Amino acid sequence: MSLMRKMFAPVTIAALAVSGAARAEGTVEVLHWWTSGGEAKAVGELKSAFEAQGGTWIDSPIAGGGGDAAMTALRARVVAGNPPTAVQLKGPGIQEWAEQGALNDVQGVAESENWDSVLPPVLASIMKYDGKYVAAPVNIHRVDWMWANPKLLADAGIETMPTTWDEFNAVADKLMEAGITPLAHGGQPWQDATVFEDVVLGIGGAEFYRKALVELDQEALTSDTMVASFDQLRKLRGYVDPNFPGRDWNLATAMVMRGEAAFQIMGDWAKGEFLAAGKVPGEDFLCIPTPGNGFVLNSDSFTFFKVSGEENLKGQQVLASLIMSPDFQKTFNLAKGSIPARTDVPLDEFDMCAKKSHEDLLAAIENDTLVPSMAHEMAIPRSVRGEFLDLVTEFFNSDMDSATAVKRLSDAVARAQ
Repeated sequence: MSLMRKMFAPVTIAALAVSGAARAEGTVEVLHWWTSGGEAKAVGELKSAFEAQGGTWIDSPIAGGGGDAAMTALRARVVAGNPPTAVQLKGPGIQEWAEQGALNDVQGVAESENWDSVLPPVLASIMKYDGKYVAAPVNIHRVDWMWANPKLLADAGIETMPTTWDEFNAVADKLMEAGITPLAHGGQPWQDATVFEDVVLGIGGAEFYRKALVELDQEALTSDTMVASFDQLRKLRGYVDPNFPGRDWNLATAMVMRGEAAFQIMGDWAKGEFLAAGKVPGEDFLCIPTPGNGFVLNSDSFTFFKVSGEENLKGQQVLASLIMSPDFQKTFNLAKGSIPARTDVPLDEFDMCAKKSHEDLLAAIENDTLVPSMAHEMAIPRSVRGEFLDLVTEFFNSDMDSATAVKRLSDAVARAQ
């Protein structure tokens, strides 16, 4: 038995009576990293809904776009024996904490509300451990988006959106000739990795992406296709402004808003920033999938940690029920820029980008081109993901050649497994 498991004696809240959202006693301390404009508005919707039912919400935001700082804070809290009630967590990270015995389950809520019938099976499986729900998803994010300023494109005489990376390069070269920064980018490891995985999808396709970034197949990692992916990443490095190091992602989004750069490659949480600023999709900004004809999946969820006390346990159940309620899924995702995790929520009030995301999601499921995000912790353990982030960021900020990058990446992944 691990030290972590000894610290958390088995507790289950599934056996507690579930009376739904109407029974609103309960307290939750929620650790998350949603601190920017659109994100803060979205989590504010969850806080307001919980408090409207009589619950007590203790907000514990940890700034830092990719959640790395939040995960460091979480581990310190857990080791100290003082975990939060609910934590924004995702992908394999959910399974890793569950294996340590650090999670409660909310299976009673899930069964009474029939979650299995309204969640995509691939997403439901990520939310479970040993067949029981230990997390509740709030959304589905698409990672492989490009956001564009239509006025800058028009000023440079660009009328057709790029559908391949070669076409993007041609557009970017034209923008540079017009004195326009082609790509707004924030020089942080998770942002570098976001661009990288979108490039891999566009260069190699979904099957190659899955082999290299999910299955960690060494033949794929050392292939000419991976070399070509790094070659394209090097091209993109030449299209960013010199002040990119350390820039937060939402500041890069603001550059596109203000007309300081033409494109940003970022997941659809960026759309939340545009919407929070009163911008209209299709008029003030454009949403274009990055090349690849696939769908890179990211999903935010809240995981329920082992806590004691009736109020805390009730709080977990009420929060789980609230997160999965159709009304909240609609309200939250309208604010966040994503689409509901539930498949039965009507999209009538959603914008054109969300409807395009949903349409492409269904097509990707049908065509087997739906792939989980490596950069956003949906695909591989954090330890292996860390090797990708380190290498990709070093490459992006140096003159390392692509062949060297491929060799070093494959060696690092092999060591981390």
